Parts: sequence; C-alpha cells; structure tokens
Amino acid sequence: MSELAKRVAFAIVAVPVLLGIVWVGGAALTILLAIAAALAASEFATLATATGSAPFRPALVGGAAVIPLAVHAAGLGLWVPPLPVVALLVPALLVTALWTRGVTGRPLESVATTLLGLWYTGGMLSFAYALRHHRFAIGAAAGTALVMFPMLVTWVTDAAAFFVGRAVGGPKLMPSVSPGKTISGAIGGLLGGAITAWAYAAYVLPPATRMGMTLWAAIASGVLLSVVAQIGDLVESLLKRQAVVKDSSHLIPGHGGVLDRTDSLLFTLPVGFVLLDRLLSLGA
Repeated sequence: MSELAKRVAFAIVAVPVLLGIVWVGGAALTILLAIAAALAASEFATLATATGSAPFRPALVGGAAVIPLAVHAAGLGLWVPPLPVVALLVPALLVTALWTRGVTGRPLESVATTLLGLWYTGGMLSFAYALRHHRFAIGAAAGTALVMFPMLVTWVTDAAAFFVGRAVGGPKLMPSVSPGKTISGAIGGLLGGAITAWAYAAYVLPPATRMGMTLWAAIASGVLLSVVAQIGDLVESLLKRQAVVKDSSHLIPGHGGVLDRTDSLLFTLPVGFVLLDRLLSLGA
C-alpha cells in the first residue's frame, strides 16, 4: 500500500472517531488530548535527545498529559495549582539538573527543552478543549463547529499544498528544511485554506453557533490559519532535520508520529481560538 493510500485509509477511520469525541467533549476529549499530548511530548523528547539536549522525559511526558487534565478540571470549577505554584516547576527542574546532570550533562538544554516541550505539546493541544467549551459554544454542535474551523482549514491547506505542489512543481519553498515543499504548493494551500474558511464561515458557523463573521474576516482568517499551518509544519521539519530523522516516530501508518500529524494544529488551534474569540464576538 502506498503512503497516500495509508493516509486515506487512516483518515477514513480516524476522522469520524475524532468528530465523535469532539462532539461529546468533556472528559472524553480531555482523555484524547492527554494521550495525544503525552505521545507528542515523548516524540519531542526523542528528537531533543538525538540533538544532545536530553530533556527530563518523565516530567515532560507526564506534564504534557496533565495540562489538558488541568484545563478540564478548571472548567469544572475544581482546584488546580495557581500560577505561582506552576512557576515553581522552573526552579525544580534547575535543581534536578544540578544534581543529576552536572556541568557536562548540558543542564541548560535539558531544562529548556523540557519547558519548551511542555507548552509546545500539552499547552497547544489544550486549545482544542478551550474551543470546544468556549463561551460561544452553546451545545455540542456549536462547540464542535468551533473546534473544526481551524482543524478543517489546516487539513485542506495540507492536502491542497500536497496536490498542487505535485501537479505544478517549481521552485522549492525552503529546501534546507523540507525538500519536498514548493512555492506553488504553498500558494495552493493558501488558496485552499482561504476558500475553506469562507465557506465554513458562511454555511457552518451561523447555523451552528448562531453567530457570524464578515466575508473579509473569514477570508483573512483562512489566509492567516493557512500560513500558520504551513509554518507549523516547517517548524517540526526543522526539529527533525536537526535530529536527522524523517518522522518523529512510526506510530501512525502513512503519517509517522503524533507530532507529525499534529505539527500544524499545534499552531492553528491557539491562533484559531484567538481569531474566533475576537471575530465572533464582533459578529457579522
């Protein structure tokens, strides 16, 4: 089976399951995000270790999984550690580095990559929960519609960039980071993202959320999300190039690892949250 066929087969199974979990929201979505964050954090730790900057893997993987759980707990009105307590993680990691890594164990890189990996994986993915349970999300349909806005734009951008780049070819976008990506593909992805955002804002968001977005706001959102999605993809490619690996892991057939599958979403979910929070509050 070709890589493209594996991707399609996986999507046919995974997308309906994902939609169902997003629709249910709450604990089900939290568990999914916690598992995805832990797996992505583990892959990030592997990449960082390959560069010689070994993070504290248990703290990174466990902490990434805890972030969605903490967001869910806060949404339920339960106690979560306040910011001053969370900030103690930094001196705790530095003290750990002092006693376990020493001068030759690259303590600076260990602490830095641990803290970066926590937010890059668990922190960013938690914005899916924030969108699902946004104050505009009155009911499952509205919450699902908000989550799917940046996700759908991301997926269409990826697909359009792939097929347009294959069909048109031309100069490479950033060959030192991602040799397969072309400028024509990036433009195709941009157009696909803009059209998707316009159609979604016109025909899905109003009936689902009872709110709207102006034509130009929708198009601008699609362009921005498409640009951010492609940057997110390039950023992860940059990390893999430094680690000298093709995929973050081989967990998902045709897709590589969880980090490979969510690299763009780690950027578009928080940006999508900010856009929808601002633009939908203004109305259309």
